Amino acid sequence: MKFPILAALATSALVLAQAPAPAPGLKRTLVAQADVSIPNHEAVIAAVELAPGAFGGRHTHFGEEITYIIEGELEVAVDGKPTQKLKAGQGFIIPAGAVHNPHNVGTGTAKLAAVFYVEKGKPLSTPAK
Repeated sequence: MKFPILAALATSALVLAQAPAPAPGLKRTLVAQADVSIPNHEAVIAAVELAPGAFGGRHTHFGEEITYIIEGELEVAVDGKPTQKLKAGQGFIIPAGAVHNPHNVGTGTAKLAAVFYVEKGKPLSTPAK
């Protein structure tokens, strides 16, 4: 029984180790990770917190990001699209490879539930210029 738990912890550590350090004011906590039906892809669920006034930093993902806003207010800038102004109870979807940057425009910590549908073995996020 201990081996599956250790394997899960090792896998979680690997995913987090592959991700670059988050932007100041951004906290991402891995909740679950599992293979999906498309070969060489996985789903990663994370709890995300963004401090008041903080930006997530311009970045991309090797797959889609699907996010639900639990608390707070955000502006989500995606290159080539109008900035989205969103609040608790709303969500957004970021296409694979799209450069984006969330910004907490509220007065409290923004709390998000994010699902990443990404290629296995790739970093969860990659900084963009």
